[in-house]
Amino acid sequence: MANFKLNINGKVREVDVDPQTPLLWVLRDHLQLFGTKYGCGVAQCGACTVHLDGTAVRACVLPISTIREKKITTIEGLSETTDHPLQKAWIEHDVPQCGYCQAGQIMSAAALLKDNPSPSDQDIDNAMQGNICRCGTYTRIKAAIKTAAKMS
Repeated sequence: MANFKLNINGKVREVDVDPQTPLLWVLRDHLQLFGTKYGCGVAQCGACTVHLDGTAVRACVLPISTIREKKITTIEGLSETTDHPLQKAWIEHDVPQCGYCQAGQIMSAAALLKDNPSPSDQDIDNAMQGNICRCGTYTRIKAAIKTAAKMS
């Protein structure tokens, strides 16, 4: 076990865990941040997507020991009042069906819009290809990303 100080959603949090513990389990089991979901456990579905210094990463395979001083943003930290343009656009386009993948989808989309505020269809497809939606709401996801880009 080791003690780690983590900057999560703008707050420093301390955890005492095995250094190889994936970030996902630190978030969910130790810090009770349940918005980041467990999907596949092998970084293939995108449900566990969070930002590490603004870059979308898969929390299910990221050992806590590799994070160091980097800033972690979860879906809970994207906006305290759910007024982020992507959250508004998700509601406007009625994106979620079951909703399970949506936090990861939004976090991947937020990283895209941070780097590319006016993405093309191909840019969106490329950025979102690692996020699986079992309900197949890809058309609405793309429309919501385009709407959010116009809001920003």
